[in-house]
Amino acid sequence: MAANNLRQIPLTCSGHTRPVVHLDFSDIVDSGYFLISACKDGSPMLRHGDTGDWVGTFEGHKGAVWNATLNRNATLAASGAADFTGKVWNAVSGAEIHSFQHKHIVKSVAFDADSENIVTGSNEKLVRVFNLEQPEAQPEEYAGHTGAIKRALFCRGDKCIISAAEDKTVRLWDRMTGIEVQRLQFPSNPNSLEISRDNHILTIAHGSSISFWEIDTLKKLKEVKVPTNVSSASLHPDKHVFVCGGEDFKMYKFDYITGNEIESFKGHFGPVHSVKFSPDGELYASGSEDGTLRLWQTTVGKTYGLWKCTEPTDMGNSISSPREVQAN
Repeated sequence: MAANNLRQIPLTCSGHTRPVVHLDFSDIVDSGYFLISACKDGSPMLRHGDTGDWVGTFEGHKGAVWNATLNRNATLAASGAADFTGKVWNAVSGAEIHSFQHKHIVKSVAFDADSENIVTGSNEKLVRVFNLEQPEAQPEEYAGHTGAIKRALFCRGDKCIISAAEDKTVRLWDRMTGIEVQRLQFPSNPNSLEISRDNHILTIAHGSSISFWEIDTLKKLKEVKVPTNVSSASLHPDKHVFVCGGEDFKMYKFDYITGNEIESFKGHFGPVHSVKFSPDGELYASGSEDGTLRLWQTTVGKTYGLWKCTEPTDMGNSISSPREVQAN
């Protein structure tokens, strides 16, 4: 039976009690790879990325957590929350290492390549960079956005920062001079930013569109319209397909080259807030208003993680009976 006739059966990861608003994966390390989720319940969770199995919960925030991220080798985690802090954690022990005080809600956190700095974006409309080696030092500050920061990431070999805000702009900042060097204007607020695995392509979700930009020039490569207002989009590591999700509860997969929709799945019971491909591209994760994370196979029917490929003789049962696999 052809793989495209197989039914997509997502793994459902429960444990959170409020909407899951952001997800991030580590790179592949000796023990596999890891997934962190930010949730309005105030407790970011760490999981094994390929199975969704729970590893631990980072406890210490006193408000909704809006963003959570892992460094490349999964030794550190960072989170931004409604308690006006950006925190850095030991991802192995779960211990809090740093807490950086802000004057408003922290909506974005991200590490640089060497895990020496984190960049934060807040409702103060400011982007800041904190040095983890000198946590008491004054942070770098980038002012100019006229709306709350939605997302900020290091780019171009960590020499620049790219940020998206509720002022319908994405801006590029030069860390050497501290000034804005480029600006992209959108008809609606950009909701998500992602830099591709090879650091070449910037993916931006805005309105009911996903646009793709060359990271080194900010030249637009293409724009694809999708059937819903989209919150988040992720490009596959080999750049053949991208996935996205938003207001209509569905997960969409598109051909990156042609821009055509390949498939869509309804699995969540609320809007999708965040989507992300795993570092090996074998699965993608989604986080939703319904309080769950779901893991979806990139190639349905492949034996991977908790998915076991069944022989054609067994398939009648596995395909016709709708079921969900629960992660532990």
